[in-house]
Amino acid sequence: MAGRRVLITGVGSFFGGELARRLERDDEVEHIVGLDTRRPGARLERTELIHADIRDPKIAGLIAPTRVDTVVHNQIVRQPGPGMSPRTMHDINVIGSLQLLAACEKVDSIRTFVVRGSAGIYGAEPHAPQFFTEDMARLFPLRTRFQRDAGEIENYFETFARRHPGVTCTMLRYQPAIGAGVDTQISRYLTMPVVPTHLGFDPRLQVVHTSDAVDALAVAVRNPVRGPVNVAGPGTIGLTRMVRLAGRTTLPLVGPFFGPVTSAAKRVGLPVLSEDFGRLLRHGRAVDIRRLEEEVGFSPRFTTEMALEDWVQAPARAAA
Repeated sequence: MAGRRVLITGVGSFFGGELARRLERDDEVEHIVGLDTRRPGARLERTELIHADIRDPKIAGLIAPTRVDTVVHNQIVRQPGPGMSPRTMHDINVIGSLQLLAACEKVDSIRTFVVRGSAGIYGAEPHAPQFFTEDMARLFPLRTRFQRDAGEIENYFETFARRHPGVTCTMLRYQPAIGAGVDTQISRYLTMPVVPTHLGFDPRLQVVHTSDAVDALAVAVRNPVRGPVNVAGPGTIGLTRMVRLAGRTTLPLVGPFFGPVTSAAKRVGLPVLSEDFGRLLRHGRAVDIRRLEEEVGFSPRFTTEMALEDWVQAPARAAA
């Protein structure tokens, strides 16, 4: 393991910057390269930064000289941010992943590929199993734009893995993350003045603490396994209890009014709820994490409920 050389895409994000910071403390990691158009928020001391857009074919000429043996693909967009269109999100997710794989085809030193993917590929369905296992990604149709993006990304990496049997490709399927000071869709939802819910539905939900989310990435770098791996805090929590923990009041809405009301909220500056998140609030989703614990060798420190309680109690919660 000595002398590992790691490339992280999306190093300007919270997760990319935190992963780089943790790997900098690992004596077995010789060199870290961060690729992004944004500067990292974390203070990094021995990470080489490459300012480049993942969609640009020129990244091939930038990555090849680094001679990395491990690539962490962290730049998959879950929801368009301010000023980002759904089309741009699609291009970053799909075209960016294609360009990254094309660039890595030219780097024969690569032995490990870890992707921070999404459990969103399972969807949120009324007749879903209690816990999704990794072999259930094709159980239901891919109904939303992001699900279709996630499906394309996974297909590309499965093809890459078949063509390069000497490279271990790990697809980490993350449940929504929550943590102090980190702006995520679920933290924005739980800080709304009044929290919209689907009348008559109290789904079971599952989250992962941001600290565990970064640790899972770091452990997968050290101990990659082939194929998909679910990442979440153990256990689930009902949406009503989740909102109560956050100290908020629910606004139950009849199904046909949920979309129009939440869309109208956007016009007064309230958070936008993606189509995927809206379905999650209606039907819920939980995943089985035995492969994460038994094969990757990582056990989350925070259960789903503990992660939410930690977020509620953190002083930085108001800034999330």
